[in-house]
Amino acid sequence: MPSYPTLAPLLSSCCFALAVSGTSAQTLPTGLPFQDPELPAEQRIDDLIGRMTLEEKIDCMAMRAAVPRLGVKGSRHIEGYHGVAQGGPSNWGRRNPTATTQFPQAYGLGATWDPELIRQVAAQEAEEARYLFQSPRYDRAGLIVRAPNADLARDPRWGRTEEVYGEDPFHAGTLATAFVRGLQGDDPRYFKAVSLVKHFLANSNEDGRESSSSNFSERQWREYYAKPFEMAIVDGGAPALMAAYNAVNGTPAHVHPMLRDIVMAEWKLNGILCTDGGGLRLLVEKHHAFPDLPSAAAACVKAGINHFLDRHKDAVTEAVARGSITERDLDAALRGLFRVSLKLGLLDPDERVPYAAIGRNGEAEPWLRPDTQALVRKVTQRSIVLLKNSGALLPLDRTKVKTVALVGPLVNTVLPDWYGGTPPYTVPPSIGVEKVAGEGVKVGWLADMGDAAVELARTSEIAIVCVGNDPISAGGWELVRTPSEGKEAVDRKDLALPRDQEKFIRRVLAANPRTIVVLISNFPYAMPWVVKHVPAIVHLTHASQELGHALGDVLWGEVNPDGKLAQTWPKSLKQLPPMMDYDLTHGRTYQYFKGEPQFPFGFGLSYTTFNLSNLRVGLDVARHVGAGAETPAESPAPRTFAPNAILSIAVEVTNTGTRAGDEVVQVYARYPHSKVSRPLKQLCGFQRISVAAGETAHVRLQLPASRFAYWSVEQHAWVVEPGPVELLVGNSSADSDLKLRQTISIE
Repeated sequence: MPSYPTLAPLLSSCCFALAVSGTSAQTLPTGLPFQDPELPAEQRIDDLIGRMTLEEKIDCMAMRAAVPRLGVKGSRHIEGYHGVAQGGPSNWGRRNPTATTQFPQAYGLGATWDPELIRQVAAQEAEEARYLFQSPRYDRAGLIVRAPNADLARDPRWGRTEEVYGEDPFHAGTLATAFVRGLQGDDPRYFKAVSLVKHFLANSNEDGRESSSSNFSERQWREYYAKPFEMAIVDGGAPALMAAYNAVNGTPAHVHPMLRDIVMAEWKLNGILCTDGGGLRLLVEKHHAFPDLPSAAAACVKAGINHFLDRHKDAVTEAVARGSITERDLDAALRGLFRVSLKLGLLDPDERVPYAAIGRNGEAEPWLRPDTQALVRKVTQRSIVLLKNSGALLPLDRTKVKTVALVGPLVNTVLPDWYGGTPPYTVPPSIGVEKVAGEGVKVGWLADMGDAAVELARTSEIAIVCVGNDPISAGGWELVRTPSEGKEAVDRKDLALPRDQEKFIRRVLAANPRTIVVLISNFPYAMPWVVKHVPAIVHLTHASQELGHALGDVLWGEVNPDGKLAQTWPKSLKQLPPMMDYDLTHGRTYQYFKGEPQFPFGFGLSYTTFNLSNLRVGLDVARHVGAGAETPAESPAPRTFAPNAILSIAVEVTNTGTRAGDEVVQVYARYPHSKVSRPLKQLCGFQRISVAAGETAHVRLQLPASRFAYWSVEQHAWVVEPGPVELLVGNSSADSDLKLRQTISIE
């Protein structure tokens, strides 16, 4: 949700009001059917709605579905892409900000390619959300977390690239699903917290987003833009979704039939469908889709919206008075809100809710626990991508390197972003690199790009230059300092490093050829001179409270870098289609990219080397749909598979180097004789594996043949096409890295 200059004060005061209990000294009712946890959920909701006044019903469609008169407590929304946000630059905590755990930005989480780790990140967020909500010391915030952002990074100019996991729908959908499951927990009846996925749909341009239309084919709707959302809802079980500002093929997303026809009817989401902040107003003022707010509000409700993140009461009240919507329409809409409340246990006694004790037993704040700090450090380590290591300059050797210069604008800071919170502490590179180096190494630092910094680099054995972007930028709303910076409401106009940063890198490299560039950014940079001349380049994102420690761990070889890029990094703007061209086939993402990228999707180096061999594709008999087998088995390498088969992809990964490390085995598919246009290659499976030096690990992925399906516009269904499918296995999307190949047939 953005903070418009005209909207922020309104939302701030609204949020504070909703955070207050709202109950008076009057005696609250007891023994009512909606309060009985033994009754079916729908019966309880029937009873509750039947006791509410029209005004209470309309009030409940705000940010918190609470009915104080009946003792019904609701939950606010909170931000949480990479940590619960109750502070930070946007002051999400309003009048009572507090510190919370801050992980790397979502773009960095995507670089981990590790669904289990993402699940743990979200589980930590859920713990902290519950703690803040239930602790007598805090008693605020909320349990509905506006995360993950399942939009896709289709263009590196997009200002909000930092919020998403990457450009590929299967990769992003897998991580989004893991995040949803981590937030909501594994209790069969109750959620620890609720995932509200955003922004639906195809919301990846900032310039003109309030009135623009994202236009593309029905197939791309299904196969690309909607796929991560579908996975988060259908596979992950997310019960809440936020509509996007933009239109989709000419129809504003807030009132698009896709909400009812697909999200609700097909994907079975029966919880919250909410507007984005100010979305109701924008339907009138920017899209010019309706003459006034009551008309827009009525259209939203009819489309499936049941939650408004802006001033809605007068508009909805007037819509009911006009007969545009009825009280019965409101009753139907409210059901979704109360389904979510029931799943959170807000209408049940504490003894029934397994998470009710969190924050109420006097335990330490979860963001201060040592195991939490260790988790952040581990996640940050895995988010770091080694882009270049010419001459094996890295890792640094303490027995040989005794003086290190840390220079550049990002040396002594950990920069926050708009949707982040306030961490309990931060470790910048200046502290982390020195601490990990130990007492035997002298680390000097200067957080600038002046002559003194160049001289420090000249007189040191190793120079480390920390450059990148500022997620907030020095400008105000819709303002940035350089064309290559972007953020919410501003798309990037350039991909090149700022001139002063590249000039500084050139000067440092001239002074010290043993120079390492640490790029700290939340989107790709095109930097051909740096890639060609600087011997070592490392990339990581902003915001992690353990940034400096994790960076030091990688530079000094305490851990092996194993992050992988989740977006294609082009060499220049010339390789990209126009920003508002949403048709992927015109050269978007690795699936259709034309030419040679600077770095391919899935790319990341290591301090060791891996050899992938012995690819075997078989039939997983135990998981073959309808087979009824009980014992796992693999058939003797068939070449032909049924459309409902579960394939077993087996490969051996040998660590041929001298260090333990992780490799990410990536499986792509090609369709050489398809009757319809298909991607050049398409990610359909991946798995991270740890392998000790000199050892061989056996990786086995289960791959449903349904992942080869395309969306048939004629049949309005997913179709697994008969014919050959070429499977390509390797450690990036580049053809040169996909050395294991086998062609199978679907019949």
